[in-house]
Amino acid sequence: MKHQMTFRIIVLTAIASIFLIFLYDFENEASANSNLSSDQFDFTTDEFRVTAEQYLNIPYRWGGTTTSGFDCSGYVYKVFNDLGIELPRNSKSQYQLGESVGKDELLPGDLVFFNTLGDGVSHVGIYYGDGKFIHSQSYKGVSITDLNDPKYWGARYVGAKRIAQVGNILQTISGATSEAAS
Repeated sequence: MKHQMTFRIIVLTAIASIFLIFLYDFENEASANSNLSSDQFDFTTDEFRVTAEQYLNIPYRWGGTTTSGFDCSGYVYKVFNDLGIELPRNSKSQYQLGESVGKDELLPGDLVFFNTLGDGVSHVGIYYGDGKFIHSQSYKGVSITDLNDPKYWGARYVGAKRIAQVGNILQTISGATSEAAS
């Protein structure tokens, strides 16, 4: 009888140990593969849009970097500063940063550049998503515009740069949210 009790204790201990090891491995695997840490990103798409949109309809002001008025690079400078990323103050210097991105690879938060004066980069905005960008333009102030506008912006597009890693909040089937790379 004493041997049976000892045997049962050994078997139960072994089963409990296997269960705990399995549970530990499963939790580590799940955390490694599912929820990406927000530390991997400079900001999320939602944070970018909320930050950028708060300045919609602020008027254009040459040299402006405040809510009393923005020029194009002053607006980009302000949005990224609000998101914790320091940029140079003018569009030509901003164009020197980051990695070049093809027009078909644009993600929200990428900088988009234009030649509006005929001598290289002279305008900057931030890709918003869905073929649109947000920027401060002289006759409208801060607004969202079609990147491929055939009347003006599409023909003046120079290129884009990715200067930040942006996460995208994804809704799972269970209703939980996780971050993934955009």
